[in-house]
Amino acid sequence: MKFPGSVLVSLVLFLAETAAALCLSGAYRAAGDRMWQWLTLLFALLPCALVQLSLVFIHRDVSRDRPLVLLLHLLQLGPLVRCVEVFYIYFRAGRVEEPYVSITKKRQMPKDGYSEEIEKEVGQAEGKLCTHRSAFSRASVIQAFLGSAPQLTLQLYICVLQQEITAARSIFMVLSLLSIVYGALRCNILAIKIKYDDYDVSVKPAAYLCIFMWRSFEIATRVTVLVLFSSVLQIWTLPVVLVNFFGFFFYPWILFWQSKSPFPENIEKALSRVGTTIVLCLLTFLYAGINMFCWSAVQVKLNDPDLINKSQNWYRLTVYYMLRFIENAFLLLMWYIYKTDVYLYVCAPLLVLQLLISYCMAILFMLVFYQFCHPCKKLFSSSITEGLLSCFKFLCFVCKPSTSTMLTDKAEVKCPENTDDVRSSSKTVDSLKGISHQSVSSNA
Repeated sequence: MKFPGSVLVSLVLFLAETAAALCLSGAYRAAGDRMWQWLTLLFALLPCALVQLSLVFIHRDVSRDRPLVLLLHLLQLGPLVRCVEVFYIYFRAGRVEEPYVSITKKRQMPKDGYSEEIEKEVGQAEGKLCTHRSAFSRASVIQAFLGSAPQLTLQLYICVLQQEITAARSIFMVLSLLSIVYGALRCNILAIKIKYDDYDVSVKPAAYLCIFMWRSFEIATRVTVLVLFSSVLQIWTLPVVLVNFFGFFFYPWILFWQSKSPFPENIEKALSRVGTTIVLCLLTFLYAGINMFCWSAVQVKLNDPDLINKSQNWYRLTVYYMLRFIENAFLLLMWYIYKTDVYLYVCAPLLVLQLLISYCMAILFMLVFYQFCHPCKKLFSSSITEGLLSCFKFLCFVCKPSTSTMLTDKAEVKCPENTDDVRSSSKTVDSLKGISHQSVSSNA
């Protein structure tokens, strides 16, 4: 049975970040910065409440008679209780014989074009641990992108305004960045396991390292760009954030309405139509929050029973990174034009170049992951290099003018040259006629 290390890492990050947020808000209160105090508390407590809701929803605690567990969730101690339960199950597994086991069938990764199907016995303890791992993975994603990402942006913005980085604030920002990167990593692993649920997927350490580097460069660059832009153009920060957020929020709903599919009813039997709508809105809310800061490996598809698009769409990935790179470059250009005296001792061109190179490094690690380290790369219909080449060919074909237009332009260019040739030849004939006429008259 696999050691539940992911559960322990999620709990440590959750507790450390929450404690750091409370300490930092206390420091803001002592300094008289009430606005920074309440914003820090808001970005700490809101995702904490959403984490409790997700854990209760996944474990179906409302329909079960567990009042003590529900009370602890109300006291924001749900992750701690769940972690204790996980390790209790883990250390007691194997001591008591289980009354029954379930048999699961998984297919191995294809070798030489063949894929074998393997039957595996899964006991009750292992099944419960799998449920807990899945619940903590989803809770880590919620904590990362609905709490840690706004928190990191806020604290970095305060550092820029006050031109000071305190020890408490720096520790808190490091914890927030680690939480975001870990949440993005769990999002990638969840996407792989959901898309390839029929296969026995094993992620190697090289894949974890590539994802970690990819997400670290991408998220750090994105947060820094947003902070720099908001520090000089506060009025335009809200429109940029709202356009990004609501664009990604309504995108799955627009695709759902275009498909004309029936409203999904199989999410949870105990939920009414209103409850299902609330759950779907929260899902798309989380999806928009992820895409605000980095590429969402999980693509929401509301007309699918699993609510996840399982197809590998290289075109969407290419368009996202191209548009995000253009947006980051544009925001940095606006910062460079309107930068204030706060950045008097900062080499602005060098900083812009470093941020753009960092984003390119994130794209490079992403390409390395999909090309060499993806655990299911043998199942791809086409590699990422082939997919990107086809995407670029398509974009070049769209931007390239049509053949008929080019032929018309060539014809218009050649016509004046032909008329000039005709005119010059007629002038030559007239001159020859004049010469002959003069020679005849002189002979006469």
